[in-house]
Amino acid sequence: MKRTWLLFSQTVTVLLAAYFVVATLKPQWLDRGSSLGGVSVIEAPASSLQRSTGAVGSFSSAAKVASAAVVSINTSKAAAKNPHADDPWFKFFFGDQGADEPQGGLGSGVIISPSGYILTNNHVVEGADEIEVILNDTRKAKAQVIGTDPDTDLAILKIDLDKLPAIVLGDSDALQVGDPVLAIGNPFGVGQTVTGGIVSALGRNQLGINTFENFIQTDAAINPGNSGGALVDVNGHLMGINTAIYSRSGGSMGIGFAIPVSTAKQVLESIVKDGQVTRGWIGVEPQDLNPELAETFNLKPGAAKTGGVIITGVLQNGPAAQAGIQPGDVITAVKGKPVGNVSQLLSAVAALKPGTPAPLTVHRGDSQSEIAVTPGKRQRPKVQR
Repeated sequence: MKRTWLLFSQTVTVLLAAYFVVATLKPQWLDRGSSLGGVSVIEAPASSLQRSTGAVGSFSSAAKVASAAVVSINTSKAAAKNPHADDPWFKFFFGDQGADEPQGGLGSGVIISPSGYILTNNHVVEGADEIEVILNDTRKAKAQVIGTDPDTDLAILKIDLDKLPAIVLGDSDALQVGDPVLAIGNPFGVGQTVTGGIVSALGRNQLGINTFENFIQTDAAINPGNSGGALVDVNGHLMGINTAIYSRSGGSMGIGFAIPVSTAKQVLESIVKDGQVTRGWIGVEPQDLNPELAETFNLKPGAAKTGGVIITGVLQNGPAAQAGIQPGDVITAVKGKPVGNVSQLLSAVAALKPGTPAPLTVHRGDSQSEIAVTPGKRQRPKVQR
């Protein structure tokens, strides 16, 4: 018995030692593969621990692992030709205008699949006639736009190259304020650059940047050209797509915003699977609850302090109206997830699957109830030209 126990303990010791060696030197071996809409991606284990594998305080290993999957994106757009350029009278008065130089743009992207799928910002590739992707190993390839989602400012590209390094997708929902992060991209076109900082805030919205906002805020330096690049944790796992900065000068002022990878995964799956992003819609006019609105709709004193979103209008025969939602109702949760402002309600409803009933927690007067609403499909706003 003693000999068996000794053998067991030695075996466990050897296995644990091997695990820690792999976790330190080859952490990607422990990452698990999965599929999003048919796209093979690598996702970090749910129990992934933070670790730094270089010198004390160094994130060199994380930077090395993630940098290989971050690409530079060059775009070009043909200059618009004057519609009167071929008119003889126009040439007589204004001369031959000739052709303007094509417009170029710079940005970054992240390879998320060995099969060549790349995440970037929609504004990086919007309107581009030609897109060139430059890998960290200097290889170049023309990229095809698989789909875009202007509402979240995300785009999916595809390149055809062999042996592509794919980044590991992390769990952005597990991020906490104060967690160290790295921003990797191609600022100002100077070449790939890594900057470090911390998570300054989570769930930033109502910034007027995108229709659906749930930004990670960071003080890691993000500059023009970083758009579409990677925000990673100390393991080199992708936490977000860098998308915007707050700046009065055009350069970093320590306030940058990234789209969480949880949002990016939803967009990727929808675009690859359905060709577009499908979102829910219930047909209401919501407003943030304040004392003035509470008084207008005769809500009980202190209602504004409890939070929620007040419904000031309901579309006739819309999903909400058919479910019994009325003006003056206060929605405090969607599928059990609390909503405290219009932006949160919009995002929660957009995440609902059209045609599938979902419970909304509604306060009406002194009562609270769960009302099942079957959302319709949210239509994309028409682009004004």
